[in-house]
Amino acid sequence: MTRERRLFVDTAGWMMLADGSDPCHAAAVEVRDRFLESGGVLLSTDFVMDETLTLLRVRLGLDAAERWWGQVDASPRLVWDWIDPERAVAARHWFFRWRDKGFSFTDCTSFVVMTERRLKVALTSDRHFVQAGFRVVPEPKSR
Repeated sequence: MTRERRLFVDTAGWMMLADGSDPCHAAAVEVRDRFLESGGVLLSTDFVMDETLTLLRVRLGLDAAERWWGQVDASPRLVWDWIDPERAVAARHWFFRWRDKGFSFTDCTSFVVMTERRLKVALTSDRHFVQAGFRVVPEPKSR
């Protein structure tokens, strides 16, 4: 049995994909499309879903949030992982351990899921993923 390839998608990744005016939109779409065309599956969490729906509503309006949900909810190429009590406890350990970082609690839940699933790469522009030891795509442009 072959192991399914998965790419974690963070809130910033969903925003890059949903907002055509985002400077990283085209690069994010290319990464996503190439990954899906190669047979990969996207993975995200209910906490990321919460953040994304809220941010879409605030930045782009409720209609944009509803369109995004209609697209992802219908996708057979997306798996949602849920943050249960055990994962929440593990996320709190991340959250309180790394006092010198600005990790959100949602970031920490994502780190827990990525670690459990042995995922090394996230579709995001959030530097916290790099600080936590993960790789991000699309690759950040050097300044």
